[in-house]
Amino acid sequence: MFDELLKLVKENAGSAIVDNPAIPNQQNDAAISTATTGIMDQLKSAVSSGGIGQITDMFSGGNAASSPMVKNISDGVAKTLVSKFGISNEQANGIVQSLIPKVMGSLVSKTNDPNDKSFDLNGVIGSLTGGGASGDLMGKLKNMF
Repeated sequence: MFDELLKLVKENAGSAIVDNPAIPNQQNDAAISTATTGIMDQLKSAVSSGGIGQITDMFSGGNAASSPMVKNISDGVAKTLVSKFGISNEQANGIVQSLIPKVMGSLVSKTNDPNDKSFDLNGVIGSLTGGGASGDLMGKLKNMF
């Protein structure tokens, strides 16, 4: 899942990272990777802390960008960008506000599209749970869709 998510971040990184003077061009790939890792880390953290409901709400809701999970992801990625790249909180918030909602919206859309095989719910949940989602968890998730 990481590689596919990395592709989504790269596709949406134009104005947020690549064309952003706060991130030097030689650090674009590192910033894209940092954002991707941050998304994965925040999703995994939600699963491990019992916040699977936030994830399922994001995947079943009509607007992923307004999901509380997307806010949590954005906050986490912004903090990491500040610490890794020495940019201001305002610059980091600008990056995540233009990047994370688009990426998560694309992830949800691709996951829910039966004709798009780049992401599927089983693969997403399996990646977040370390390879295998429990049958009970998968049953609950499938019932939501």
